[in-house]
Amino acid sequence: MSSAVPAPRHDPYAALRLPEFRRFISARACLTLATQIQGVVVSWQMFKLTGDPLALGLIGLAEAIPSIVVSLYAGHVADSVRRKNIIVAMVTVLLLCSVALGLLAQPQAAGLLTAGTSLGGLLVLRGLPLYAVIFVSGVARGFLGPAVFSFMPQLMPAREQLSNAITWNSTTWQAAAVLGPAIGGLLFAHLGIAVAYGTDIGLMLLSLLLFLSIAGRPLPPTEGQKLGLKESVLSGMQFIFQNQLVLAALSLDLFAVLFGGAVALLPIFADQILHTGAAGLGYLRAAPAVGSVLMAVLLTYFPLRRHAGRKLLWAVAGFGIATIFFALSTSFWLSLFLLFLTGVFDSVSVIVRSTLIHTYTPEYMKGRVSAVNNIFIGSSNEIGAFESGAAARVLGVVRSVVVGGAMTLLVVGITAWRADKLRNLDLTPEPGKDA
Repeated sequence: MSSAVPAPRHDPYAALRLPEFRRFISARACLTLATQIQGVVVSWQMFKLTGDPLALGLIGLAEAIPSIVVSLYAGHVADSVRRKNIIVAMVTVLLLCSVALGLLAQPQAAGLLTAGTSLGGLLVLRGLPLYAVIFVSGVARGFLGPAVFSFMPQLMPAREQLSNAITWNSTTWQAAAVLGPAIGGLLFAHLGIAVAYGTDIGLMLLSLLLFLSIAGRPLPPTEGQKLGLKESVLSGMQFIFQNQLVLAALSLDLFAVLFGGAVALLPIFADQILHTGAAGLGYLRAAPAVGSVLMAVLLTYFPLRRHAGRKLLWAVAGFGIATIFFALSTSFWLSLFLLFLTGVFDSVSVIVRSTLIHTYTPEYMKGRVSAVNNIFIGSSNEIGAFESGAAARVLGVVRSVVVGGAMTLLVVGITAWRADKLRNLDLTPEPGKDA
């Protein structure tokens, strides 16, 4: 007489039981906290220095442009050089950038920041040394992203732990992204810029030490002969554009962020529509991140397995619907809840997309695929902010956000129609495994 073998129970702490993974997510959390604190302080510093909102936009471009430009080459490097070595080198560069920003905040450096630099007689830039440091940090982050993305799976001794690791990695990142701006603002407001930058430097140093404590891993074996730079980059792009699952997931997230994001216009909603002022703006900005964190924690206990593709499509559709109703709301509490829902739906999208890319991308190609992912998703935030502002000027604030949400729903409909593999995606583990 035979008895059925019971399916193994899902262990929500599977990845956390690995000491090196705990150090990895701790290092990444410290790095995220440091960069978020730095972003808040630099923005306040630049605005106080110039009084020009355009200066804040230029900070974003100074970081995004070099990161995007180096991404494809960075992906090739991540698949050609030991990934831990890249991580340590780039975090060291970011640490030096934090030290440079701290030094530029000293009273002795005031003359460097207040001097104006003319660009073709059309624009006078102040704070050029700050832009230079941010530019260098953008280059470092461009190399860091693919290396971190492709290094994490190498810490998993068993493939069935990867899905759990992706969820915990997303959860800690989102939590740090929520806490970072709040900590930065409080430090700057109550203890001064020197303490804020000192905390940034301390967290960056701790992140470096944690990454150093993780043993390096050899590069995964490649298929066929080693490729040159051009062939390597093209092969990564070719893999994405020939893989319907990966391309559809990336495109879905890209256009959802590009059209559906209302974050760039929140100051206008807080001031002119909801009449909550700066205090309300802080809550509105935090609501999506809180939703993302709570949903990510929930998914560690109840991971998405069956019908994951359909759930992804419904989540992005939910993001679009919540965005439309947010645009139409005149109640602060309803608006807060709807923004919270956008974070919940976005968390589902991020985790399913990350799991999908990690699952369907060969180990030796993850750096290059991650680089293209960074271009798709990383650039969409800055371009989406520009699109939101331009559309708001042409259509009006409320109408532009409604149209953006409707465009998100249209993208979901087209993806569901055309990408049958994504629609039917199932992440149920093989018998005897636990994802």
